[in-house]
Amino acid sequence: MTEHPTSHEPRQAAPPAASSATPHQGRPEPAPCTAAADPRGFPGRSSAGGPAGVADMSAAAPRGDDSPACAADGGRADAGAGRPRPRPEETPGVPPPAAPHGVPVETGARGGAAGRTPEQTGGPGAPPARSAHPAQAAESGELLAARQAGGDRLRFIGAATRRIARGIDLDEIVLGLCRATVPTFADAILVYLRDPLPVGDERPTGPVVLRLRRTDRIPEEPDTNGGRLPMLPAQPDLSPAMGGSAAELSEVLPGGPLAEVLRGVRPLFGEVQAARAALPELLGPLTHLPAGHRVILAPLRGRRVIGAAVFLRRPDRPAFEADDLLVAAQLATHTALGVDKAVLYGREAYIADALQRTMLPDSLPQPTGVRLASRYLPAAETARVGGDWYDAIPLPGSRVALVVGDVMGHSMTSAAIMGQLRTTAQTLAGLDLPPQEVLHHLDEQAQRLGSDRMATCLYAVYDPVAHRIMVANAGHPPPVMLHRGGRAEVLRVPPGAPIGVGGVDFEAVELDAPAGATLVLYTDGLVESRIRDVWTGIEQLRERLMETARLTGPNPPPLEPLCDEVLDMLGPGDRDDDIALLAARFDGIAPSDVAYWYLDPKAQTAGQARRLARRALSRWGLEELTDQLELLVSEVVTNAVRYAERPITLRLLRTDVLRCEVGDDVPQLPRLRQARPSDEGGRGLYLVNRMARRWGATRLSTGKVVWFELSMPFGGAP
Repeated sequence: MTEHPTSHEPRQAAPPAASSATPHQGRPEPAPCTAAADPRGFPGRSSAGGPAGVADMSAAAPRGDDSPACAADGGRADAGAGRPRPRPEETPGVPPPAAPHGVPVETGARGGAAGRTPEQTGGPGAPPARSAHPAQAAESGELLAARQAGGDRLRFIGAATRRIARGIDLDEIVLGLCRATVPTFADAILVYLRDPLPVGDERPTGPVVLRLRRTDRIPEEPDTNGGRLPMLPAQPDLSPAMGGSAAELSEVLPGGPLAEVLRGVRPLFGEVQAARAALPELLGPLTHLPAGHRVILAPLRGRRVIGAAVFLRRPDRPAFEADDLLVAAQLATHTALGVDKAVLYGREAYIADALQRTMLPDSLPQPTGVRLASRYLPAAETARVGGDWYDAIPLPGSRVALVVGDVMGHSMTSAAIMGQLRTTAQTLAGLDLPPQEVLHHLDEQAQRLGSDRMATCLYAVYDPVAHRIMVANAGHPPPVMLHRGGRAEVLRVPPGAPIGVGGVDFEAVELDAPAGATLVLYTDGLVESRIRDVWTGIEQLRERLMETARLTGPNPPPLEPLCDEVLDMLGPGDRDDDIALLAARFDGIAPSDVAYWYLDPKAQTAGQARRLARRALSRWGLEELTDQLELLVSEVVTNAVRYAERPITLRLLRTDVLRCEVGDDVPQLPRLRQARPSDEGGRGLYLVNRMARRWGATRLSTGKVVWFELSMPFGGAP
């Protein structure tokens, strides 16, 4: 019978097996195997934190595929017992396995042990297991600390660059750099930028000047151990016009030490000779920085060098390490790229804003029978340039066209399209087309500009003589009418489709425009935002107008304060879009101040026009203007009779000026020219130009109107 060894006895050589032996004879009994593993995955440490050779078996937790495998095949164990194997402590970096006594452990890719005798595995009679070498444990601890420090640096760089990248304008980017580095990376920071900053590929001429843009530091405590930072330049005041002091300037001398450091791009420790010579030039001779690696000078370079950043630590803090130079380089690179982005973005916003404001009217006209006021506000966010516009266009017959529109989108393209549509609207208004026809031609123009060029527009024509207004709408918010008694109503105007949709008809409605009423035209930025819908905003606008009207009682409120009161309804979150506002106060012209006649185009018409004009002036008590008016009326009517085929019109309007309008069916506009001494004619418009206060000619769909104005004598105004 073959004797099976037990775990309490040493293994002995077995005699040759008999032919009737069972397959299990000559093999050790299999036993379960467990091994201690570091749950953190670092080699050479047990689950309890001590050396692997003295691990607590009850506390060891298996790690799936990382757990050592157990060998149950005794034949393989016997085969491995005859070959010399290295001791665990002789294999660098491999911890000795911890296993139950007498259980053979298989060595494999998972780092376990196999084919070892009980003496080798810590069985009875074997020497006690030895722990890892102290030098190996120290090396493993240093490796773990290095890995942890490297991971902390990577996490810090990721968080800092994300904070810097969130900034849009220049101040936000520089502030993001300061907030990300103090106090996590440094105790203080100084950020210098070129003044002026280069934009894009520009190559500025003149000396390179660095301006202290921002400083930041941790609060100082009482100096008990000599660990205070030196006196640094105070936080710069970037608005000297408001009474603050100018920011510190540093001129970079060509070929000087600071220029060499900036040209080198890489961050340097403060103790390096190049940085030691460059820092006094940057900070000034009165600033003394701590010695050693407690200062890092990092150039900021985007498309070109745009500044420098100085990171400082107190003398009692750990010095900067070599890897901190890589961190400073990453921070400087991301900051410089962000500054380049902010400068380019700011220039684009400036150009777009200047383009848009140039296309808006510098001043509003003062047509007869109506007073106007306007406001324009850009969006609150930087560079949110839109396509809102307004306009007031005088028309023949003392009428005025009121226009407000909004091009969809926020970009330079939107501003450019706005300018094109506004110019088109002015041209169409000069043709005296009905409002619905003007919108139809604007729609065609938008389609010619592109398939995605869309805008909303409201076009209204006010007639002060008839006290009527005709309105057509193309997808724009409806206007609000404030009546003299303080009642405000939203006008019922067909909404229509936006300009640029194509294939739609526009409808115009004619409404009463009583004297003393105020019409308020606006863009959707006034009534719509992220916190309220458009109809809620329109109702708030209506209520605000009524509240303002109550303050003035029966008299309508002045236009300029009224516009300011309307804009005061905007809250902190209501400036998502730019705003255009146009207010028109309808004064109208009384029928008693209007004289209107139809005259046949014949030779005697000029004399008839002089007599009619003389009677009107006598009725109004303006006899002082009789000679002047008769001469100019005779010249203009004679020119109209010469070419007209249908009856001409003569109208006199008495307002703050005396206005005369003569209309005929000839579309050609008169042209002022200098008559030669031999010419029999051509001097009529020359006389009008010299004697009239103003004059002009407007083409109509049915002909033209020539008009002129005379100043009223003192006391002659109605």
